[in-house]
Amino acid sequence: MPRPSGFTYERHGDTSVTITRHGRPAGTLRGGRAERFLAEVVSGDAQLVMARWTGAYKHGNERTARDHPRNRGAGGR
Repeated sequence: MPRPSGFTYERHGDTSVTITRHGRPAGTLRGGRAERFLAEVVSGDAQLVMARWTGAYKHGNERTARDHPRNRGAGGR
């Protein structure tokens, strides 16, 4: 699975954080959630943390689900 990349974050005072991916907004965290995010991003892999907090990461099972017989006809793939 490829590593997440292209994420950045910007603090707005002490109360909120905006996360962007490739320059586009991916999420805004406020209050306690912003504090927990900042503590986690400093202590771990920042790109992975930001991907997880925004939900912009793959679980690795997308191809398996796409190829399942009940899903083959959906979307014309």
